[in-house]
Amino acid sequence: MRGRYRFTCGLFGFSFLILLMPTISAANEAGKKLALQGGEGVQPCSSCHGAQGGGNAAAGWPRLAGLNADYMVQQLNALANGTRSNPLMAPIASSLSEQQRKDVAEYFANLTPPTTPPGGDVDQKILKRGKVLAQRGDWQQGIPACTSCHGLKGQGVGAAFPSIAGQPAMYLQNQIKAWQSGSRQNDPNGLMASVAKRLSDEDSQAVTAWFASLPAEPSKSDQ
Repeated sequence: MRGRYRFTCGLFGFSFLILLMPTISAANEAGKKLALQGGEGVQPCSSCHGAQGGGNAAAGWPRLAGLNADYMVQQLNALANGTRSNPLMAPIASSLSEQQRKDVAEYFANLTPPTTPPGGDVDQKILKRGKVLAQRGDWQQGIPACTSCHGLKGQGVGAAFPSIAGQPAMYLQNQIKAWQSGSRQNDPNGLMASVAKRLSDEDSQAVTAWFASLPAEPSKSDQ
């Protein structure tokens, strides 16, 4: 009797997974299509972020491959509602439905991040200062270590703290400036805004250069 019960449960579980597979596949295909082909009134994400989601360091477009899916959905929502300002991305995010945002986020989250860091030639003194800020902070200036929230390797933690290792330095600098100016206001409890406002231009360049010099790390789940 016990063996029959186990067999029945196992058969039911297998059948349930089979029922789920078309839904998962359909969502993945929908996200892939948006990423590579775009949709009605929406240009392909790959035109700026690359076919593999690696971003564009020269233009300051961020890496999406390997980022936490929930984080990306939150950012699309913020771009649509104005708590994160970006003239290019705002209309795109607004044009996407809630399901489309989830689909495209899941697609990029499942891509493997590029192995080559986007950072170029940077003075070693600048990188050394950036490493200190990232790993230890500067408590005299009220700046905590970036790794205390974003993970020891900058890999991010859950939906609140994104992976910043291997992100283009220009992109990271632009986000710091956005928090400083108030054009980005979607950080948890205003944490990044308060830190950004304590960073000098030199320290901002140093810490972003250091994270850009690291290999990309996929975000860790907070599950």
